[in-house]
Parts: sequence; structure tokens; C-alpha cells
Amino acid sequence: MSEVRRFFVDRRKCLGCKTCELRCAVERGSVSKALAAAVREAVLPRSRVYVQSDGGVPSVLHCRQCDDAPCLSACSTGALKMDPETGVKYIDADKCISCWMCVMSCPYGAIAPAAERHAADKCDQCYQMEQPYCMAACPTGAIELLTEEETEARLRELREAAANE
Repeated sequence: MSEVRRFFVDRRKCLGCKTCELRCAVERGSVSKALAAAVREAVLPRSRVYVQSDGGVPSVLHCRQCDDAPCLSACSTGALKMDPETGVKYIDADKCISCWMCVMSCPYGAIAPAAERHAADKCDQCYQMEQPYCMAACPTGAIELLTEEETEARLRELREAAANE
């Protein structure tokens, strides 16, 4: 297995502009892959990442790719899978029966029902690509893919910076 990388969002850099959301929706949720055409599609594109604000501080909601992912064990058809190379959990829409057990079992609310597609939808970090669309679209570089060690180092830096303020 390659070195596991997960999203790290630096909330100090996030503007709450939702560019990541928009790019994800157009690239991963539309047929046309073009914004002007996507908004006219019969089924509107859906993002797999969401920007929320808690008291003015934006936060990006995405699948946490849990080590002990409750969604995996909740899926009775095997539609929710784990890529053996990256450890990323993803949905095989052809196997999904729209029971929404994964939606109900996700502790972060990061899996959404996509009833129009008869499948659940979630962020899979664009694992099959070199760089996720949301990360590439972020104008401030707030979204990164980091290893566990890199994440811990970044969190230490942030705690030290906060202590020195």
C-alpha cells in the first residue's frame, strides 16, 4: 500500500468562497464538465465536499476516510469499498441499492443520498487522479493531502503559532 494521505484543511487560509465545492460539483457531478452547461443539466451537479461556516469561520466538510469506517460495515451490498492502494473509501454506484445505511452510519455527515442517481455520494479524494479537483481549485491552498506524520507536524505548528499570538 502506498503512503496514506488524507485531506488537511487550514481554516486560517479558507475564505469560504466555495470554489472547491463548485469545481467538485462540475467535474465529478455533471455530465458536461463545464459550469455553464452543468447548471442546465436535467440532474444538477452535486458536490462531494461542502463549505460550512460556524460563527464566521469557514470549514470544509469532507469524508474523513476513517480507519475503522462505520460506513463500510453498514453497506450490505459491498457498494462501499476501500481502494487497497490508497485506503480511500469510495462508492461503486452500480452496486448501491439506495438503502442509505452508509448515510446514517457516517459520524461526520459526509455521505449524502443521491436519489436521482439511485446511489449514495461521498468524497473519495479523487483518488484515481494525481490531484483532487477541490485542492486544485482552492485559490489560497487551504486544502492539502498530507500523511499522518505531516498532519501531526502541521497541527503542532498551528498550536505553537496560536500560543505565540
